[in-house]
Amino acid sequence: MMVSRRTVIAAGAAASLASGLVAAQRTGSNAARFSLKFAPHEGSFASRGGRIEQIAFAADQGFTAWEDNEASLRTVAEQEQMAKALSQRGMTMGVFVASMPKWAQSRPLLGADDGAEREAFLANIRASIDVAKRLNANRMTVVTGFMDPRLPVDIQTARVIDVMRRAGDIVAPHNIAMVMEPLNTRTNHPGVYMQTIAQGFAVARGVNSPAVKILADLYHEQIQSGNLIPTLDTCWSEIGYIQFGDNPGRKEPTTGEINFANIVKWLRSRQYSGVIGMEHGNSIAGRAGEDRLIAAYHEIDRAGGEQG
Repeated sequence: MMVSRRTVIAAGAAASLASGLVAAQRTGSNAARFSLKFAPHEGSFASRGGRIEQIAFAADQGFTAWEDNEASLRTVAEQEQMAKALSQRGMTMGVFVASMPKWAQSRPLLGADDGAEREAFLANIRASIDVAKRLNANRMTVVTGFMDPRLPVDIQTARVIDVMRRAGDIVAPHNIAMVMEPLNTRTNHPGVYMQTIAQGFAVARGVNSPAVKILADLYHEQIQSGNLIPTLDTCWSEIGYIQFGDNPGRKEPTTGEINFANIVKWLRSRQYSGVIGMEHGNSIAGRAGEDRLIAAYHEIDRAGGEQG
């Protein structure tokens, strides 16, 4: 069954790639556009050149969005160059990380007694506003730090709510929303504070601001809790961004256990018009893997009831 499916996908990839390239050459515009705003990132199409060349290639394949976690670490010139490339191709900018955690040090501790790290976090949020404006981005990712094992979780939650409320007050006047990302502790990020979409919902409701929402990364949620569609349904009012990645392996849809076609169908039923970040690697190296990536997204787009 697995071999047969991959053979079909590979064949579909070749057809999709050929038709997309021919149409792009003929019209100079996006070809075979996806019905949802799936957003590749630098590395999704590494064989096609640098960041700007990858954006152009993605647009030619019908992708209408892009995301770049590390955009805030790039020079102003690089940010402006990327924004120009996206604008020229009519592509929407997705998230970047507004405040990068110190992963090796398990910091910051936003719920700890010492408030210095909360102030540093807020300084990062202020600095990220200019980045968002350069990129024409209205969403930026926030990781709410790590657990302090010495303190009750409820106390830490109260402090995280407080600092996120202050951060929301900073970004709200600029029509930007921070999206808090729950991360799994079973495979990738032991010790993080926010571990599930439900926990993010509690914090977002406590903050009660349109500037503070949840980033629903379905790879992390599948590992930590599963029950994806009911969780999305319950927490939908506070979800501000979606990311895809299959499990196990964190590769493209159709490589693991998540039924992304059903997820796509459900998102359409909710009339979701935001960006869907392709927050995963490619299951196959090189151009063959890039072709498979494109084919996989066409597969779930069609199976989910592609709209013309």
